[in-house]
Amino acid sequence: MKNKLRDYTRLVKFEHTIFALPFALIGFFLAIQQQSGSIPISLLLKVIGCMVFARNAAMGFNRYLDRYFDAANPRTAMREIPAGVVSPKKALIFVIVNSLLFGITSWLINDLCFYLSPVALLVILGYSYTKRITPLCHFVLSAGLALAPIGAYLAVTGQFAVAPILFSMLVFFWVSGFDIIYACQDVEFDRSYRLNSIPAMLGIKKALLLSVIVHLFAVVFVLSAGIVLSAGWPYWLGSAIFIGLLAYQHLIIKPNDLSRVNLAFGTTNGIASIVFALFVIASFYLK
Repeated sequence: MKNKLRDYTRLVKFEHTIFALPFALIGFFLAIQQQSGSIPISLLLKVIGCMVFARNAAMGFNRYLDRYFDAANPRTAMREIPAGVVSPKKALIFVIVNSLLFGITSWLINDLCFYLSPVALLVILGYSYTKRITPLCHFVLSAGLALAPIGAYLAVTGQFAVAPILFSMLVFFWVSGFDIIYACQDVEFDRSYRLNSIPAMLGIKKALLLSVIVHLFAVVFVLSAGIVLSAGWPYWLGSAIFIGLLAYQHLIIKPNDLSRVNLAFGTTNGIASIVFALFVIASFYLK
C-alpha cells in the first residue's frame, strides 16, 4: 500500500503542489483577516483538500494523455505510465476519483465554490490538450494555478475582491514565465512531434527573453497587491526576496546551457512561493 501511494505521488509530482498551495493560503488568510474572525480549521483543511484533489486530477490527466509522447521522449521515458509503474487505466481512475473528491469538497465549502468547480476542472483538465493546439499552452496552465488565491478567498467570503484577483494575476504571470523556461528542454522533441510551445515556436533565446518580460508583469502585480492592501514591512521584505529569486533563475539559465533548469523550476520557485506566502500572511497580522 505504501509503495502504491508513493507511485501515485510520483505520478503527479506531488511536491510541485508547493507552487500554488502557498498562494491559496494567502487568499485564505487574507479573507480571514479581513473578516477579523478566528481560523476555522475545518474550512482550511477543505481548501487544502480542494487544492490537492484538483492538482492530482490535472497532473494525472496530463500524464495519462501524454503517455505516448512521454514514452518517446528520452527525458520523460521513465515517468510512471510509460515505465509501466502505473497503468493508463489506473491513472485514469485516479483522475476521476480526484475530480469527484474536488467537486464534493467544493460542495462542502459553499454553493459558489461548488457552482464554479466545473469551470475550474474544465480549465485544469483542458490544459492537457492545449500543447496540441497552441503555443500559448503555458498560459492555460498558469490560468489553472492562478485560480488558487481567488478560490481560497471565495471559500471564506463567498464573494470576489480586488486583492485576491491581483494575487491570481501574479500567479498567472509567474507560472507562465517559469513554464516557458521549463519547456526549453524539449524544443527539438516538440518540433519533431508537432507539439506546440513558445520555445518550439520562437527558439530558446527568444523564449527566455519572453519569460523575462512575462516575469516583469508578475513583479507589477506583486507591487500592485501590496499597494492595494497598504501592506506593511513583512510584505515588502517578502516581495523583495520573491523578486530576487525570480531574477536569480534567469541569471542561471542560458540559451546554450539548460543544465540548471530543474534548479530554477523546482527549487528556486518552490522556495520563492513558500517564503513569499509566509511574509505576506505575516503582514496581515503585523500592520
